[in-house]
This record gives sequence, structure tokens and C-alpha cells, in this order.
Amino acid sequence: MAASEAAHEAIWVKEFITDLGVIPNASGPIKLFCDNTGAIALAKEPRFHKKTRHIKRRFNSIRENVQDGDIEICKVHTDLNVADPLTKPLPRAKHDQHQNSMGVRFITM
Repeated sequence: MAASEAAHEAIWVKEFITDLGVIPNASGPIKLFCDNTGAIALAKEPRFHKKTRHIKRRFNSIRENVQDGDIEICKVHTDLNVADPLTKPLPRAKHDQHQNSMGVRFITM
């Protein structure tokens, strides 16, 4: 469900930036990185099961975006997903690793 919302917002931002003329050529699909293999499968494949009925409408839109070439869903390993500290609690070592990969540093005065 988060992937669908992220795709929707990414397309809106791309259209907004294109309309502003900030980026002269914003062609090509938007790469959406996801560490959830289930979400990737639902976005790429037109199969549904009884357990996925409640999310059918949302993933229909992201599937259309993938088929139209607006979005490209890429698998990212959970250990390399720098967005994890922003979405869920992590052990201290993993949090520090992601913090360093994002370039966040402590400033002492």
C-alpha cells in the first residue's frame, strides 16, 4: 500500500517539475525502490488471491503505472534501504549504519 502511495506522489512531483520547466527532459520511468517482494509481485502481476482483495483497487493503479512505463519498481535489499530508519524502529547498530549512509553527522560545538 505504501508503494502505491509513493508511486502516486512521485508521478505528481514529476508532472509538477516538468510543468515548471525546472528539468527540461524528465522522460523515462520513475524508479521506485521497494524491499517488500510481495508488494513488488502485486504491482507487476495481475494475480489476486482472497487475502489480497482489500488492496485490489490501490494496486490496480500502480500496476497501470508500471504497464504504462511511468514507474519502474526495483528491488532493494532491506539492509540497503536507507529509508528504513524513517519508517520503523531499528537496532542501534543498523540505525547508525543507515545514518552514516545518508550522510547525517553529529555537530559538536
